[in-house]
Amino acid sequence: MTGPPARTGSLRVVSLVPSMTETLVHWGVTPIACTRFCEQPTLTHVGGTKDPDLAAIVALAPDLVLMDREENRREDADALSVAGVAVHATHITSVGVVDTELRTVRGLLGLADEADEADEADEAESAPHTVATWATAFVAIWRRPWMTCNGSTYGSSMLAAIGIDNVYAASADAYPTVTLDDVAARRPDLVLLPSEPYPFGPRHVAEVREAMPGADVRLIDGQDLFWWGARTPAARQRLALTLAAQAGLGE
Repeated sequence: MTGPPARTGSLRVVSLVPSMTETLVHWGVTPIACTRFCEQPTLTHVGGTKDPDLAAIVALAPDLVLMDREENRREDADALSVAGVAVHATHITSVGVVDTELRTVRGLLGLADEADEADEADEAESAPHTVATWATAFVAIWRRPWMTCNGSTYGSSMLAAIGIDNVYAASADAYPTVTLDDVAARRPDLVLLPSEPYPFGPRHVAEVREAMPGADVRLIDGQDLFWWGARTPAARQRLALTLAAQAGLGE
């Protein structure tokens, strides 16, 4: 992997999206602040994705605040705009829109298109990245209540990109509340428990298996499934290879 490109802009940027913060750092752009969920302990934190400290953000006098329609609240974006702060909100609903959305952000930051990232994407695209075209899965995103995502979400799109059909893809709600009884009735080949946004662990695997005897339950990296941006091509490959190895499946 090549190093991050040289920074060409000098904008003061606040990122309220963990995926975007990770991508900015990859590009060589250091935000002046980010959320406490961005896993950047050396940067100034201005609250969370759903409860940002708006006063602190305004006081930093940023040139641009980066938000996302899935991650952040519209009322916070509106409040920042009223305060005179420029806001740009991405809308990442599938793997296919990542490149276009990131290209827009690069333009706002005065960064040239980066050929190296395209090369990385091409390398990942040519690598093994399909688990099994017949596989279906239930992916949990929360517990108490159990929740999942439908086909109009990035996570579901990432699963589709590696040959896994989301059994709740056709749900009318983007993030439907479900029961394990209903999940069992849909007979998914896999039950996927990501490490975030809910921190699923071994005890939850046991809980699902108790409710769904014989279920093939896997713990997976939630960041690779749900964090989009610079990590997308490699995350797609990692998820496919991990699931294939766990299942003993071929490429």
